[in-house]
This record gives sequence, structure tokens and C-alpha cells, in this order.
Amino acid sequence: MTVQSTLQSVPALGTVPSSGPNPSRAETREQLSKAAYDILVIGGGILGISTAWHAAQSGLRVALVDSGDFAGATSSASSKLLHGGLRYLQTGAVRLVAENHFERRAVSRQVAPHLANPLTFYLPVYKGGPHGAAKLGAGVFAYSALSAFGDGVGHLLSPAKAARDVPELRTENLRAVAVYGDDQMNDARMALMTVRAAVESGAVVLNHAEVTGLRLTRGRVTGAELKDRLSGEEFGVSARLVLNATGPWVDHLRRMEDPNAAPSIRLSKGAHLVLRRTSPWKAALATPIDKYRITFALPWEDMLLLGTTDEEYEGDPADVAVDDKDIAQILDEAAFSVRDQQLDRDLITYAFAGLRVLPGGPGATAKARRETVVTEGRGGMLSVAGGKWTTFRHIGRTVMRKLESLPGAPLGEDIEPVSSLPRKLPLPGIANPRAVAHRLLVDRPAPGPRMAADTARHLATHYGSLAFDIARLANERPELGERIHPDAPEIWAQVVWARDHEWARTPDDVLRRRTTLTIRGLATDEIRAKVRGLLDGR
Repeated sequence: MTVQSTLQSVPALGTVPSSGPNPSRAETREQLSKAAYDILVIGGGILGISTAWHAAQSGLRVALVDSGDFAGATSSASSKLLHGGLRYLQTGAVRLVAENHFERRAVSRQVAPHLANPLTFYLPVYKGGPHGAAKLGAGVFAYSALSAFGDGVGHLLSPAKAARDVPELRTENLRAVAVYGDDQMNDARMALMTVRAAVESGAVVLNHAEVTGLRLTRGRVTGAELKDRLSGEEFGVSARLVLNATGPWVDHLRRMEDPNAAPSIRLSKGAHLVLRRTSPWKAALATPIDKYRITFALPWEDMLLLGTTDEEYEGDPADVAVDDKDIAQILDEAAFSVRDQQLDRDLITYAFAGLRVLPGGPGATAKARRETVVTEGRGGMLSVAGGKWTTFRHIGRTVMRKLESLPGAPLGEDIEPVSSLPRKLPLPGIANPRAVAHRLLVDRPAPGPRMAADTARHLATHYGSLAFDIARLANERPELGERIHPDAPEIWAQVVWARDHEWARTPDDVLRRRTTLTIRGLATDEIRAKVRGLLDGR
């Protein structure tokens, strides 16, 4: 389905049938404990979610569980980019960049145009910097060529023109600006829509469900014992095959299968800062720090996102956090190209850190390729680790091909081969977001109040056509049409929608991942209490 055809199919407000609410957690636990599944996916980050989606499409009986929220760790702590990986050209990984571009274009144009948006990048060239203008100009041209010039031709721009688009650009000793195009997203929203796609394909999912042990049958892993972290209820899931997609915790689960399992991964910490903007930004900045590293300054969710760091991490993944050293490093590196007034610490509204999962081995983490590794343990459990957000669909297909090639066909002979699945199946809500926003503004029911323009744009670009269901809630209950906070576009209907249709169970589920209140620094105690009340049905 193209964006153009979607534009014609966006219905008027009030004509979209609402889907029913999700089953209760008790109903889901009962379903998980009584049914027998072909595959149990442990880990609700984007790797596990994508695999569950593709497995369900193949006709398999799929269960997906996570000890926290879906995309609750690394998958909602990324740089929010769908990109080809400009820095990979430094290492000669031309094919990898081309593959990344293919996936980026597929997601942003056919799979989720309602959740991704194009973003122009300026790559400033300063006197004494690690790269010259000629080299970067050639680099961005090659980069755009590998995307078949689908985002325009990479070129050089004058400092004066760049400064008009990005007023906070530091122009002292600025020689030139290289220009290229990529895409941006809200990673948590993209992950949640993929969970929804998996459920619509038949998967059964449960968040906040911790694995306490693995089930073994004659030495083979055939399921898991779990505990509902919210209710304390214990239950189990039986499956013909278990997939360990727990990201930074992958070796922890491998040691449940085999206490002597050797480490298979290493971790790299990436920290980010979110700041209020002091002026409009019409482009993002990607500033080279050294031969391999780039620091980003990205306009995102009406804010400015700065990052990222890249250093080896050896602690407990649950303890990863941004510290003063990270903040100082990010601000210092941003200062290469961003004016000081935009880097005032008082403008920081939020800081977050995630862990990149890299293949084990020597060398600096900044030089490591973001590869996906699939391994099989002695009890038959498969573990998948590594990769990058841009290629999340490709990772799901890769795991499915591995499953198809397992000796003895443990999942049966009659599953649909991944090669026969639709290559660009859209995520739920696919629509042209401009068309959705327009309908939200013009199709208000009389005599109801007009929806604010920023709220309409926000709903359209975070839910697509599902925004009409949220608008219907606000029309039926006017108090749900009110803003959660006067300085954010979200409305209370989104909290009810998150509770009933997006598996939200805690205030953080809502405020950090299903809305942007936390990253804006607006998740006050009063708001958290009201969200808690709505989640409890009050």
C-alpha cells in the first residue's frame, strides 16, 4: 500500500470501527499456561517483537513475554533514527549501507509512513576537523547513491544557508556543510505498533512477566516458568522452541540453560540528553568527533536530542543510567557545532541510556559492527542478539530462516516459509499522517470543541489512522479530550487507549513510552497520580 493510496482511504472521524480492548492480564496468563505454543519468545525488545511478528505471520503459535514493558529498555533508548549508517562507509561496508538504506526506505514509505518522517542532516566541516570538505562531500554523495538518490543528492552547502536553517549552528571556523537525508521515528511507538501487528497476526503477548526458570524435557528446553511482576501470580508456558531475545540479558538466560555457557556478547553504553529548544531547527546536525564517531543534535518531538556516547559497559544491565560524566561528554561534544546558549544545563528535561549488544571480541566498541548473531544452546534454546533498529524487519526474517533450517524441523513442515511472506507488510494504522491530521481537525462532531492543531499532528504521527479511535474516546467523554499538561500535545484519551489497547500497566509505561510527557520533563506527581487512577479504572 502506498502513501498516496492510503491518502484516499483515510475515513472520516466516526466511520472507523473500534477494535475491542485487549484481554485482561488474568485471561492472558490463563491462555499462556493452558495452550501449547510452537515458539516462546522471551524478550519484548524490537528483536523479539519483530521475530514474534514474522513467526505469527508464518502460521506459528507464538507467545511473547518480557520481564518489563515492551521496548522498556534498550529499544526505547536509541537515537531515534532509521538510517543507512554513514559511518560504516569509513570501514568499507558498502553492502551493509545499501542493505540498511533498503530497510530504511521500506519502513518509512511502505511499512510505517505514519510513524517515520524524513530528516535532513547537516554535517559541518570545521577548520582542523577530522575530515575535509572534499572527503565529506564525496562521502555524502556516495551515501545518497547507495539509497538510489531516494532522498536527494548528497552535496555541500554554504555555512550561511545552513545557519538560516539551524540558528544555533556554531559558524566560527566553519568551512562548509555536507548534506544528506535519513529518517527519524519515536522508537517506543514503532515497537508498540509492531507488537500490535504481531497480536493481529495471532501472537499472545504479556509484559511485566519475569522468567524464573526454564522448562526441560529430556534435556531440551520446552518452555519457561514465569511470575507476573504486577500480581505476583506464577504460571508457565510450554513451547516446542524457546527464543532468547533478551538483549543485554541474553547471557543471563543462556546460563539458565547451561550454567557453564561462555559469554557471547559485550555491551556498549549509549547515553542521550533531551533539551528544550531555544530556536526552530529545520535540520539535524551530525558532527564528526574523530575518524569513527559522530555526535548528533536532532530535532525530535519538539525538543532537541543530543548524543550519543559509546563506551564498554560491564555492570548489571538493569543499573545502566546517565551520570555526570556522560552529561559533560555529550554537552562538550555537542559544543563543537552547537552554540552555548542551546547547551545550558537548565534546558535539560530528560536523560536516558541504553546498551548496545555487540558480538564478543576485542577492539573498541565504537568500531564494532552492529551485527545480529543467532546461536543455539545445548538444550536447543536459540539466542538472538545484536543488530540495529533500522533493520528490525530483516532481523525477524533472519531468525525465521534459522528456524526453518533447524535439523528435524522442530516447528513442523507446514509453516509458511519466510520467503513467501509479504516483503513490506504495513504496520497497523498506516495512513498519510497529513491526511489524518486534516480529518481530525475538520471532522469534529458539533457542538464539540475543535481539536488543537498540535494535538492532531501528534496523534496522526504517533498512531496513524488509529488516531480516530482516540478522538472518538475524547468525543464520547469530553474530559478525555483535555490536555494532560498544557505544554504537551497529548490528551487524556491516550492514557485510556494505552490501558485498553497497548498493554500499559504502570505510569512509566504511559508517560515514558506511550506518550512524551517524561521526555519533556512534564511527568509531575499530580499527573502520575491521575494516570495511575485511570490505569486502575478509576
